[in-house]
Amino acid sequence: MMAGRSGWRALAPAGLLVLVLAGSVASAQAPREAEPNTRVPEGDRGHAAGAYPDRIATSPAQDAATGFAVAWRTDARVQAPRLQIAPADDSPDIGEGRPRVVEATTRPLDTRNGRAHQHRADVDGLQPGTLYAWRVEGHRTWSPWFHFRTAAADAAPLTLLYFGDTQNQNTSLVTRVVRESRRWAPDARLALFAGDLVSGGGAGMGADDDEWAEWFEAASGLPEDIATAPAVGNHEFHQAHEDTPQETRVLSPHWPLAFALPRNGAPGFEDTTYWFDYQGVRFVVLDGTSILDLDGGPAQARWLDHVLTGNPHRWSVVQIHQPLYALRFDRDYAPLREHLAPVLRKHHVDLVLQGHDHGYGRRPLDEDARAGTPQLVVSVVGAKQYRLGPQALATMAPIGEDTQLFQVLRFDGPVLRYEARTATGRLYDAFELHDDGDGGSKRLVETEEGRIAPRRCTREASLKGREDRCWE
Repeated sequence: MMAGRSGWRALAPAGLLVLVLAGSVASAQAPREAEPNTRVPEGDRGHAAGAYPDRIATSPAQDAATGFAVAWRTDARVQAPRLQIAPADDSPDIGEGRPRVVEATTRPLDTRNGRAHQHRADVDGLQPGTLYAWRVEGHRTWSPWFHFRTAAADAAPLTLLYFGDTQNQNTSLVTRVVRESRRWAPDARLALFAGDLVSGGGAGMGADDDEWAEWFEAASGLPEDIATAPAVGNHEFHQAHEDTPQETRVLSPHWPLAFALPRNGAPGFEDTTYWFDYQGVRFVVLDGTSILDLDGGPAQARWLDHVLTGNPHRWSVVQIHQPLYALRFDRDYAPLREHLAPVLRKHHVDLVLQGHDHGYGRRPLDEDARAGTPQLVVSVVGAKQYRLGPQALATMAPIGEDTQLFQVLRFDGPVLRYEARTATGRLYDAFELHDDGDGGSKRLVETEEGRIAPRRCTREASLKGREDRCWE
């Protein structure tokens, strides 16, 4: 909705106070005007890299109890910056003025905003369950000191946040969801993103750089403070040689540089798959686009089987962008089921966290195991929303359309508690998984109290102004 200039009015739908400009309230009959995907004016280069470090993100090491990694950006004057780190205490003289120094590696990235240098520092040898203060270097300047707590050495209570696709209008409409999630989970130590963080694929001179800038703006305060673990989505790729026999998917140059992810992925897909352990949970992140479009199914399935075979933990979570079962009526992901479902069953994976279909839906992997695991969940954060198809309506419950969501997961010994909440914090879905100690599937316990009714889409067009996104 475009802002007017005639003063503020207060509206309070569903008990929530929202401030809008009075002149911006359109009549019900007025045609809907699509909001721009980014706030960047034509020809503006306001997101150019500078001397000061920005786009700072922490990610877990393979063993999150002893290490983490940091990615950040500066302009091209910065060649080999440093990270400083020390155990955090209450004195401003951090590390008694002699913090440990970690040298970063640097790679260039050319975009419509000019050349940037992307940096990565891998920090190891840390103590489990310890709060550290750290900062990264720019050109004759430093970032603020941030705090990061390593994971406990053994299984311990863990709270994490899970987000579906952000993708569109990140600053405008994703910001509020991220901030609401922090209110509901101030103790979150880990953030999972199910792919399609942006809508551009990085073709040419990195035209999606403005979108990446606004993703980091929307997520501000989250990737600096807690370990961030995204899956790659199809919108992190672009089409090369389109409409020719050589057509293929090419990974965006931003993806391997924007996050300092563990370097332990599937052979041939090292930039887009990885795994790590965090306080009694093994997390495995897959690349669904490469399975569907680049014949990556066999290699990723073998690798997933290997990673889960060595899992010493009670819990296992798999994250992938495309869902094994579609929410939209015109989609099917049979190659994902063909290659991945046997491995998920074999290792009794507890949760599969997904995105891509821009709605909400939950179902078990197998219909005859509705009371057990794996539980497959699809969710969405961003503005682009899809209608659910009849197959999703018949096989998933609960389901939802036209709703921005975030998820809070709490692992506590033999119980996993899952909540899906709306952008205003209302409970949309909730369940528990209980480990009865038999070494098989966990027992599902639905949590009905406090849930709101599933929301159906009533708009004729999405916030992007496209009639094919919210159809009857």
